[in-house]
Amino acid sequence: MSLVRAEQLVKTYRMGDVEVQALKGVDFSIEPSSFVAFVGPSGSGKSTLLNMIGCLDHPSSGKLAVLDTDVATLDPRSGATFRGEHIGFVFQDFNLIPVLTVYENVEYPLRMVQKWPLEKRRAQVLRLLEAVGMADQADKRPDQLSGGQKQRVAIARALVSQPKLVLADEPTANLDHDTAYRVLQLMKKMRDEFGTTFVFSTHDPKIMGEAETIFTLEDGRLQNEKESNHA
Repeated sequence: MSLVRAEQLVKTYRMGDVEVQALKGVDFSIEPSSFVAFVGPSGSGKSTLLNMIGCLDHPSSGKLAVLDTDVATLDPRSGATFRGEHIGFVFQDFNLIPVLTVYENVEYPLRMVQKWPLEKRRAQVLRLLEAVGMADQADKRPDQLSGGQKQRVAIARALVSQPKLVLADEPTANLDHDTAYRVLQLMKKMRDEFGTTFVFSTHDPKIMGEAETIFTLEDGRLQNEKESNHA
């Protein structure tokens, strides 16, 4: 069973009197526990696609099933609930909350979205901080961390609610080469340990080199699907 399945997916925006088609009849499927990259030039539809998979936007037409749920039909409240229960996010600018500690940033989804009880929350946060090698930084705030450390915290936060799917939008864009490579290896380790599917939107050759499946988008259309040597 596919984790994500799109059929004839179309997304049209209005810009004044002009209609712009960001996606033009896209078909693809993503399997569980996979490492997948959507690549292509700026404006090709990568981020639009990730936003729709993550229930942040709706297709104009076509079908989009995530975990056997037709997310195109979800209203904003249902979409937010579905997203909070099943999907994690990793962003290029980390999106950590500056006034919270590392521990509190990772804990945040469990408090605000899933409302786990205290002891269960604490055990899960510490487990994830240990997994990403940040347990000894738990009391620091984001401005005391390096870029690579911030991204490791962001990965822990994305995984803390045990989602089946993590969407990563240009997650290595603000990292140097060596740090980006270490972050990618950490994501693969997390995939192997937790069975999570990672879906990237990226220009980064390092991610393309690590991805098992690469979908190339150009001008809103899927040009090809390529299985890498990592598959």
